[in-house]
Amino acid sequence: MIVPTRNEARNLEIVLPAIAAVRPSVHEIIVVDGDSTDGTVETAKRVLPWVKVIKQTRKGKGNAMACGFAAATGDVLVMFDADGSADPNEIPAFVAALVAGADFAKGSRFTPGGGSDDITLLRKTGNAGLNGVANALFGTSYTDLCYGYNAFWADLLPLLDLPPVDAPAPPDGMLWGDGFEIETVLNCRVAAAGLKITEVPSIERQRVFGDTNLRTFADGARVLRTLLAEHRRAVRRKSRRRF
Repeated sequence: MIVPTRNEARNLEIVLPAIAAVRPSVHEIIVVDGDSTDGTVETAKRVLPWVKVIKQTRKGKGNAMACGFAAATGDVLVMFDADGSADPNEIPAFVAALVAGADFAKGSRFTPGGGSDDITLLRKTGNAGLNGVANALFGTSYTDLCYGYNAFWADLLPLLDLPPVDAPAPPDGMLWGDGFEIETVLNCRVAAAGLKITEVPSIERQRVFGDTNLRTFADGARVLRTLLAEHRRAVRRKSRRRF
């Protein structure tokens, strides 16, 4: 279970005990912190003494996820937001999808049984449009491209080709895959690799404390750029394999 954080102390007081209470029990919880200043690290260790807390090596959610993936020791990796919007009781459904034969269990708010207490009509419409682009480019049937609650087998990590956690940060900007584009990057690369994807219904709740960092138009444009860039990457790699 990988939980990226930046100033989520109040939310972790609720989220971590809820994850720990899931049965069958979670093998490990890895909190990856990005220079929090609100006592996030101390709170995590106080409310759940056996939690593993590590520092990310660069900036961005993608780098935090990659650091968590690298530190994990379990067979299944679950991506879980720290803001309280994801329901830990859905974890067994994600694991069951993998055990049943999926390589990648993709959370969806828009498949039967899913839903959201937080999404606006504008974001829902934008997500539908981005789903259409992704499905056209990669031959997928995603219903919820922009949702970050996912799980996959740990031995698939080499196929995802994420930036090495020990690579230096560029003087300005971030390495590709280090930012909030991480969910779209993963979705594209899983599809490009021909892996079996199963969507899992999920209910998104509202963030408990704090404000979201989501910017509807800017983040939507970033997702679209990511889809186009990842499609070009997939085409290049496919062409190289032919020769």
